Amino acid sequence: MAEHLAETKPDKQALIGSCLRLPVHFDLAQLIAEFHTIDGSLWGSRAGRVGVHVQTEAVFLRGYAPAEGDLPIEDREVLASLPFTRALIYNIFQAQPQRCLFAKLRAQGEIRPHIDQGAYFERTIRIHFPIVTNPQVIMVADKQSFHMQAGEAWALNNSAVHGVINAHPTHARTHLICDYLPTDHLRQLLLAARLRPSE
Repeated sequence: MAEHLAETKPDKQALIGSCLRLPVHFDLAQLIAEFHTIDGSLWGSRAGRVGVHVQTEAVFLRGYAPAEGDLPIEDREVLASLPFTRALIYNIFQAQPQRCLFAKLRAQGEIRPHIDQGAYFERTIRIHFPIVTNPQVIMVADKQSFHMQAGEAWALNNSAVHGVINAHPTHARTHLICDYLPTDHLRQLLLAARLRPSE
């Protein structure tokens, strides 16, 4: 395979459960500002994402959608023009980033419940960074519901059944979504978040 995967599969149920907000912070305003500089011609397609992603658009920053084939996981050209986003992807965790993308779910759109299957998904940890959202966006994971607010970072157990509903009549939802190879540092961060008292 093109991607270099971790030797062992992380126990996502033990590390994440269904969905888990992480105690990390980043400059949301700077991320939004860079996001708005992306050439509009890069939007308008699912960027190779298929199936349940029919109501989405995407811009890949690293790697390609699985349906594109066994292609290298490396920085895409657009990421060079997004220095803050690149620094966030590479530096917020002590872990090697894999596929990363901006993903937009249209107003009144839905990503139907599904499981991300295959060796790549079994061996990576998926992190969502909400950028543009609204209270009518609900992530459902392992029969639990969550609202991810802009400026937060969330780990998603994408090996469990999960989906998203954006019930807002006019506003799309956009997240930066990144997969990481698990490291001891990332595992400890996830476990610490699970043990943190509810806020």
